[in-house]
Amino acid sequence: MILLQTPIEGKQANFGAARSVFDSFGCSFCSNFDYHQGKFDALLWRDGGESIYLRVPIYVVDGELDHSSAQIEFGAPFVIKHVVNVGLDHDENSFVTATTGLAQFQDPVDQDGYIYDKSRWEQAGKETVERILNSMTGLLSS
Repeated sequence: MILLQTPIEGKQANFGAARSVFDSFGCSFCSNFDYHQGKFDALLWRDGGESIYLRVPIYVVDGELDHSSAQIEFGAPFVIKHVVNVGLDHDENSFVTATTGLAQFQDPVDQDGYIYDKSRWEQAGKETVERILNSMTGLLSS
């Protein structure tokens, strides 16, 4: 994981407006959230089962994340590498899983894989945050 120092940290915005801007840059709002915190992810690179993401955490200041009117504050963005198993799952439960559909995805091989060329991905993450911030002019408060 590479923690990024960017001006977005500590800034506040309306969740609905921020989500629209992040969406326009191909970022996704992660469905794994609770009503008081969540995150936006931007795919920076993918090759096979390896992906490098920019992740921007958000925290609710007022309201709840299931409403676009919630007021959010941005946390410190970071770059993370996620490595998944692209092969077949051959454990003792794989037949049951395949026939019942109870487990749709395999466990990742490495949720926080080693990132080679860290300066490259640090720069890519900072540039992505900068482009998003430039598009949020007038939407942010401190």
